[in-house]
Amino acid sequence: MGSKLFTKDDIPTKLFLNNKWVSGSGNDITLKNPKNEEEFTSFKGASAEDVDKAVDNATVAFETGAWSQFPGNKRGQCLAKLADLIEEHADELAHLESIASGRPLIATNRDVPMCAAVFRYYAGWADKIKGDSFKPEDGFYKIVTQEALGVCAGITAWNGSLHFLAWKSAPALACGNTSIIKPSEKSPLGTLAVGYLIEAAGFPPGALQILPGDGLTGAILSSHMKIAKISFTGSTATGRKIQDAATKSNLKRVTLELGGKSPLIIFDDCDMQKALFWAVLGITSGTGQVCAATSRIFVQDTIMNEFMEGMKKGFEKISLGDDPQDADAKYGPVVDKLQYDRVMSYIEKGKNESGAELLTGGEAYGKKGHYISPTVFVNPSDDAAIYRDEIFGPVLCAKSFKTEEEALKMANDTQYGLAGAVFTNDITRALRVSSKIRAGTVCINCALMVGPQAPMGGFKMSGNGRELGEYALRHYTETKTTWISIAVFADLDPAAPAAKYCAQTSKTVAVIPMIESVEGLENAEDICSVDGVWAVFIGPVDLRSSMG
Repeated sequence: MGSKLFTKDDIPTKLFLNNKWVSGSGNDITLKNPKNEEEFTSFKGASAEDVDKAVDNATVAFETGAWSQFPGNKRGQCLAKLADLIEEHADELAHLESIASGRPLIATNRDVPMCAAVFRYYAGWADKIKGDSFKPEDGFYKIVTQEALGVCAGITAWNGSLHFLAWKSAPALACGNTSIIKPSEKSPLGTLAVGYLIEAAGFPPGALQILPGDGLTGAILSSHMKIAKISFTGSTATGRKIQDAATKSNLKRVTLELGGKSPLIIFDDCDMQKALFWAVLGITSGTGQVCAATSRIFVQDTIMNEFMEGMKKGFEKISLGDDPQDADAKYGPVVDKLQYDRVMSYIEKGKNESGAELLTGGEAYGKKGHYISPTVFVNPSDDAAIYRDEIFGPVLCAKSFKTEEEALKMANDTQYGLAGAVFTNDITRALRVSSKIRAGTVCINCALMVGPQAPMGGFKMSGNGRELGEYALRHYTETKTTWISIAVFADLDPAAPAAKYCAQTSKTVAVIPMIESVEGLENAEDICSVDGVWAVFIGPVDLRSSMG
């Protein structure tokens, strides 16, 4: 391991443009630690002018700069080296992620190897972006190539910034694009700190840039006329705005990974302890601030009471109020006052408007910070806000079911379709039920699973497009078909109607072999047969010059 390129105390407070740190000229970004609400840094985010500079840098890098000359294997070397450097700075990156987001170190320490794994995975793809070809049976050889789009932008969420940095930039760079990443203004530090590593990994100026900023910066990126693709992870409401801005500007490509209200179905033949473990983790991981959180649980009626008692005990074992920067802490605060107020407002609706039983939790705790206890509501009404809306906090709704059909009906009765889970020891049932859940990712006897090789994305209002795996590469290339004519020109009898027509109109004729008939071309002026081979006029080229 080499010497460190930055330390935990090197809090990045500038934009990373063209491999240089540059002061922003946009709105203020003020960061407070969610555990105590104390401000620890403030700086300027990116303005419209800063975005334009970044796009210009990226355009030059893509079109004429050093990056445009990098072959696939060299791009892969840069991505692999960046993965190595990220792992070497794991402690520093995990710390910077934790102090702004409030996520415990035990969680942010898992983010770092995942981030590195995604960069390393796409390093392997960089020299394997393949095309296709078709035999010239009709007289034309067809070559299909996958070409880079150009400047691609990624707008990431605060609840896994390092994950999303890799998800959005690695496939773009592997395909030869340039990438601009805007981390969330709520937790930009881990992503920004990767800027310390980019040049050392071998990336030339303009290939990968990082622009912290608020929603205005995101709006400017979404509507920018020189950006070819934008990928966003966040709320469905913001995703709508981004897609609208992309459509109204230059019809740029859009990938959206949005909200969820994921179901977890538990049958009475399940491994009870395994199901309880994942059910608790599915809503407490990230303090419930996870898009794929299993926030709706459906339990077969024969084990409902037993399972809910186990859930209650599991929730009440969680240590509350721990310092998220303590290595042993497992459950932290929500990210900020805005999110705290949102979650608490839903809890109040659950208590007063849903008709549900409050099994456990439902309270804030601690004299400082944005801490909320894990909360379970049982049997809310079908139209209750806590049952329908994505809360993005540690709030779970549980209902019972009798039959498989009833469970599926409840599971799919949502506007979202990001993820789901099924717990049963009957593999036939597991496969049958999982195939009928309308979601982009379904787990069997586990939950919240994600990895570099498998695509991630949603059905319905949970977004469109896919990230991760080979599938993501399709969103970062343009498909081009090149036609090559291998046809020859025929010497026609000067007395033939077609030859006379060619001479009179200066048209040309191409011989298309192996065609027995052509529909819709019946006049001799359009088509003629020479020794059983059809000749079709195709353009205003002088026949004599074409035939020599």
